[in-house]
Amino acid sequence: MGVIPLTEAPSIHPSFPPSLLAGSSEGLTEVFAALGEAIDAVRAAARPTGPIPAGAPADVLLSAAQALGPARLPAEGLGGKAALQLLATTLTEHGIDLSHPRAAAHLQPPSLAVAVAADALASATNASLDTYDSGPSAIAVERWLIGVLIDLAGLGKRADGVLTPGGSLSNLLGLLLARDAAALRLGLNARQDGVAALPGPVVFCSELAHFSVQRACAALGLGEAAVHPVPTDERRRMRPEALAAALAALTPDQTPLAVVATAGTTDFGSIDPLPQIAEIAADRGIWMHVDAAYGFGALFSERLAGRLAGLELADSVTLDLHKIGWQPAATSVLLVSDTSAFTALDREVAYLNPTDDSEAGYDGLLGRSLQTTRRPDAVKAAATFLTHGRTGMGRMVEICHDLARYAEHRILEEPELELVAPAELTTVVFRYRGGDPADSDRLNGALRRRLLESGSALIGRTEVRSGGPGSPQRVCLKFTLLNPTATADDIDGLVDAVLDAGRACVRLTEESAA
Repeated sequence: MGVIPLTEAPSIHPSFPPSLLAGSSEGLTEVFAALGEAIDAVRAAARPTGPIPAGAPADVLLSAAQALGPARLPAEGLGGKAALQLLATTLTEHGIDLSHPRAAAHLQPPSLAVAVAADALASATNASLDTYDSGPSAIAVERWLIGVLIDLAGLGKRADGVLTPGGSLSNLLGLLLARDAAALRLGLNARQDGVAALPGPVVFCSELAHFSVQRACAALGLGEAAVHPVPTDERRRMRPEALAAALAALTPDQTPLAVVATAGTTDFGSIDPLPQIAEIAADRGIWMHVDAAYGFGALFSERLAGRLAGLELADSVTLDLHKIGWQPAATSVLLVSDTSAFTALDREVAYLNPTDDSEAGYDGLLGRSLQTTRRPDAVKAAATFLTHGRTGMGRMVEICHDLARYAEHRILEEPELELVAPAELTTVVFRYRGGDPADSDRLNGALRRRLLESGSALIGRTEVRSGGPGSPQRVCLKFTLLNPTATADDIDGLVDAVLDAGRACVRLTEESAA
């Protein structure tokens, strides 16, 4: 085969010790010894007093970069202990502390300790999910986790699922399967013939759906213009009658591919009326995808689970356990109601899954994902579920929901604050309304940046339409409360910090105008 043989054996350098590799017994001992030393460095570091380092962004980033030294590969390494201590100190002194009770900006929770420990174990094995001989136990753990999530969602015996690198990728995969299902319905093969085989593709979603729906359509070659936003009601939920009207208005040269319902909008936590949307989609034979990246976690709570009634009617579901699930990012999942939906992803590759190996049981999960090598992210989630059970997970969800309701109550009590959207899940949207009303958008933006620069509190920002269609978007503030160890006193402190920052911004404005 054109191979040129060696005329003599190559010279081999002395081998490294077994402790160099994490997968060995000696290596695992080294891993956890090194982690212990890194943790000691974290404890000794000058942690910021707030959830984020104080200072202007450029200064904070420069300090972190300078701590690491020149941006070039050193000729000689520092050694594991020194390298981990340097990184641990840098991450601690110049980074975010999501466990701080005033970290309330994004759907980015503090990670559970058991999940982080399990993630280190998973990384040590470096298993992959694509083939049996890349990680059999990791495959078994993911299949177990998928079964647990299918049971929670109520999707039935033919359901299946796969972990993905994030909610945006889960939505992309869900819409890819919807596209191929629509092509199959028309007697076409989108995988072979491309999107040109689909005349006038259309995807419907709420006007408040996540922007990843547009991104997915662009990536799939459908174009962002394929997305048709559907108006929402006063509770910021998709209006079923508007969806039905939009479907009825389609022309013969348009192909409806999917209806994307949202179970937990990013800003408001609002949940579209899933049963009604499912009925409309089923009547037209259209794929229903539910983006429950945020809201799926409500199913852990028996008190809140009813808010997701109708989820079991979906053809596919996105969920993120790195949101309400307290997992290290990313731990996203796509569930499907029928495992045959994954047929479009099937691949037979000689060096991975030849037919005779697969028939003998030596198969992996290559045919469920757009990825080939795929790390065992299910391990950390499985450890969490086995540790806390549904009761423990549900209690964490309910605490965060109750904290949001308390924040809503506190905002309503403050004359300087205006409640924009109440707590549906764990977010509350509001505005500071002190100072000149004509200057309120600038003031609210400045207020949040003041908190960021001081390092005292980390809150979110968004824009919300102030009235009906065509009304202006107003800058709003947002609490996203995902810390189950926080208390009502912490919420009081967060609200007080907002009020203090708002008053300071008003004073600065008045002084500059004087």
